[in-house]
Amino acid sequence: MMYAGSEPADREPDSSARPPLVRELLLVVGLFVIYKLGRQAANGHVDEAYRNAGNVWDFERSVHLPDEGAVQSLLLHNETLIHLANTYYATVHFPATLLFLVWLYWRRPRHYIWSRRILAALTGAALALHLLFPLAPPRLLAATGLVDTGQVYGPSVYGATPATDSMANQFAAMPSLHFGWAVMVAVGLIVATRSRWRWLWLLHPLVTLLVIVGTANHYWLDSIVVSALLAVAFAALRLPRTDAVPAHLPWLPAPGEPVPSALPGTAEPAVSTGYAGSRTYSASSYASTGPTGARR
Repeated sequence: MMYAGSEPADREPDSSARPPLVRELLLVVGLFVIYKLGRQAANGHVDEAYRNAGNVWDFERSVHLPDEGAVQSLLLHNETLIHLANTYYATVHFPATLLFLVWLYWRRPRHYIWSRRILAALTGAALALHLLFPLAPPRLLAATGLVDTGQVYGPSVYGATPATDSMANQFAAMPSLHFGWAVMVAVGLIVATRSRWRWLWLLHPLVTLLVIVGTANHYWLDSIVVSALLAVAFAALRLPRTDAVPAHLPWLPAPGEPVPSALPGTAEPAVSTGYAGSRTYSASSYASTGPTGARR
């Protein structure tokens, strides 16, 4: 039986669920501006950022998390590979998320609203952490021994002097929105589609994780923290379900119609008049007449 809430994902989009385009454009642009201003507001805490970086590095070693250097050493074996990783870090983050939202808005309006809310909540929580816990990335911490691949091999989205970088806050490593947004893109597409290949979208956060760690822009802990924030957002903001209404079956009455006493084309069994007027036998009469009705 097909239910309204379980229709195939390739059905026509429900235009009634799609919010006004102008309002959504203003909302997304506003959120992006708040995101950029929030990261800038968290800038300037240089000493605290380096102190927190040393603590994070020591904590990772104490709990035996893998060394970020192991991932970077794999990339550094090939200059083309590290250049591709830098390019992926610099160019995929925003366009992939934007295309994801545009596609959902047009093809899956209900999923778009849910995904936009998740991304807004995640980004807001991340900005709060950037303000409360400034963190220098591992590429800036000498104790890690890692290479700043963006500055050495290019391309880089950051200035050469982190403390005076007016374009981006380089001390907002925790949590990693690169990884958080990539996970949301993958989960959103898996939930919104029904293709047997949809699980391949998980390659996006996997590659993103290897890139942000291999280029020394993030610690493992940055990804763990953003995953925890995303889990809370998923638990708090559920995807709204449509009411599951059974499809109408042709041999059943539609809602509101009277239920017939018999199925069409069939007649109720007739009652024999002979039985209606038949005599009632008692035990004594049966004993005196016998089964044939003859009196002994």
